[in-house]
Amino acid sequence: MGRTPTNGRGFQLKLDLHSGVPVYRQIIDQVRTGVASGTLTAGDQLPTVRQLAVDLAINPNTVMRAYRELELGGMIETHQGTGTFISNKRVIKNSGERERQLTQLANEFAARAGAAGFSVEELLDRLRELAPQSKQRR
Repeated sequence: MGRTPTNGRGFQLKLDLHSGVPVYRQIIDQVRTGVASGTLTAGDQLPTVRQLAVDLAINPNTVMRAYRELELGGMIETHQGTGTFISNKRVIKNSGERERQLTQLANEFAARAGAAGFSVEELLDRLRELAPQSKQRR
């Protein structure tokens, strides 16, 4: 496992080299999770490709691949000379598409958790832990 760089607001990237999930995918998933949970917000700066590669002890091309995919998806923006930032643009999808995607994600997570021996309740508890405190009190 590599070191865990932080953005100064508590967001940390952690790699699990034994998970079977490609490293670039772990970076993408963790940035998306950070945005979804509110740990990363529009305008937050991510480490440079070189710095993240050094911090995590991985190949810079791996970081570039993750950043490129995040940028193509509109999640981040790279500004030459200043860095890579969480985008303030959000892809707006119609409610039917959002509902379909959420159902698909929920089914995938529940299936993966079940295959790993976790109950849906354990999964829900962990998801609640990821939510910012203010949103947990709804």
